[in-house]
Amino acid sequence: MKKITQLGSIALASSMLLLQACEQNSSHQNAVDKAETATDITAPVAATIDSAAIELAAKQIDEADFMRHVNTLASDEFEGRAPATAGGEKTVRYLESEFKKLGLKPSFAGSYRQAVPLMELNVTNKPPLVLNHKDGSSASLAYKEGSIVFTSRTGDASEIKDSGLVFVGYGVIAPEYGWNDYAGIDMAGKTAVILVNDPGFRTPDGELFKGNTMTYYGRWTYKFEEAARQGATGAIIVHEDKAAGYPWEVVSGSWSGPQYNLFAEDGNVGNLAVESWITQSAAENLFSNNGLNYATMVAKAGQPSFAPITLASTASSRLEITSRKSDSYNVGGYIEGSLRPDELFIYTGHWDHLGIKSVAEGEDAIFNGAQDNATGIAGLLEMAQAFKALPQSPKRSVMFLAVTAEESGLLGSKQYSEDPAFAMNKTVAGINIDAMSTAGATDDIVVVGYGNSQMDDYLNTVATEQGRVLVPEPTPEKGYFYRSDHFNLAKKGVPMLYAEAGMSVRGKPAGYGDAEAKRYLAERYHKAADEVHPEWDNGGIMQDLYAHFRIGMAISNSSDWPTWSEGNEFKAIREASQQ
Repeated sequence: MKKITQLGSIALASSMLLLQACEQNSSHQNAVDKAETATDITAPVAATIDSAAIELAAKQIDEADFMRHVNTLASDEFEGRAPATAGGEKTVRYLESEFKKLGLKPSFAGSYRQAVPLMELNVTNKPPLVLNHKDGSSASLAYKEGSIVFTSRTGDASEIKDSGLVFVGYGVIAPEYGWNDYAGIDMAGKTAVILVNDPGFRTPDGELFKGNTMTYYGRWTYKFEEAARQGATGAIIVHEDKAAGYPWEVVSGSWSGPQYNLFAEDGNVGNLAVESWITQSAAENLFSNNGLNYATMVAKAGQPSFAPITLASTASSRLEITSRKSDSYNVGGYIEGSLRPDELFIYTGHWDHLGIKSVAEGEDAIFNGAQDNATGIAGLLEMAQAFKALPQSPKRSVMFLAVTAEESGLLGSKQYSEDPAFAMNKTVAGINIDAMSTAGATDDIVVVGYGNSQMDDYLNTVATEQGRVLVPEPTPEKGYFYRSDHFNLAKKGVPMLYAEAGMSVRGKPAGYGDAEAKRYLAERYHKAADEVHPEWDNGGIMQDLYAHFRIGMAISNSSDWPTWSEGNEFKAIREASQQ
């Protein structure tokens, strides 16, 4: 394992070059700053933070201290850090204590906590999804084995009963692509059968949507929301390992047990009565019972001329539910800017994981979440310590935000984006940290959403100093840019960077990094096995934290406003917010 101090010497001479480049990239903002200072002789003047001071502060990012946080947060004592549980409350208290020790200011009206009102729903009867066919036969898809059913409605029970099935392809309405999978169909009382991902998934050359790069239309959250908007009573997503980007066990593990939604006074009556997933083999049998071939239907769904297909089968499932309203908490602390304190650079990461699950006797029931995302939260604490070691605060404020309920659908960051501590149009940019790589130091750094914004340019400057190159995510079809907390800030127009150590691991044979990534997905991701393990190597994490610190330092101590790239869906949102 390598210490961060080994990286610091690489960049001593070039830290100020990055800061100077930031200043040069925004001449308009510089002119505004000069005008403000000229008209107000009492305006504060921020002293320059030189490169030596920046590098000295970076040495506060310490591997031993990082692992102290990881081992604490991922210990059995913290019970898997589920929101609104004893383990979740213990996590919040721990973060409050650490932020206070560091001397960070509370982000929320004198408190480190921002309440996130949640409704916890628990399906208590393990219901099957029953498919009844025209010939009188039926298939009962066992809970967790062939299907997963749940709901976001509040009540004692929720059900679909003999609900007619309609195959709606990818379940997408996208006017900008001239696409409507619900054209001409009345979905009232019906259940939509939907493919995972989006129409571009099987056209990697890009003739549909963004080709192999998933759009937001490929996310399961969108599919359930759209089906509800179309008046459906239920929806069934067909799981395919490759198209989803994760195995069936992730679905069955993530969606069984307590589920959380943001609390709604109306009990979410406008949502679907039943939201469900089925395995690919179950879908193949469903289509076969309707005289259709699954592969043929998938091919049809990828055609712009696709029209919904009414099936002769129906679906039934009755969910017995318990519910509990509770508050979980985002935890935030910040350093006040010395010149423009109302402008913010933000670091985000989620503190929650899956908690304690119902498992077979003798199996480990605590889903500790060491990599996902004790690493990200430990990283936030280490970077906060580095910023506090500077001789004075940067010109802009810098916030460290640990959000809750990411695993339940990015709920904590959604709450923050709707009720932020700093205005979104004053939040200059940010970096999200989620599930950092434990494979070791690398020659590359993977950018999720590569090419989305100028944030790539800042990263490239530091990565070059580290002897690393930027590479696009190897699996853009998995839609990782829409699967972590930066997405909710991006939807408000804030340019966000999400990047981590890549696949070319130093000192290891070719293919090692890819094999370790696949191993993590297969053996530890959203499983009880996500614990600190014997092969754990912080080399890449230390590289990443140093790079993230340098980027945040550069932007927070400048007048630069990073922008989204031309053609990006968030660019217009940003520009409109700053009119």
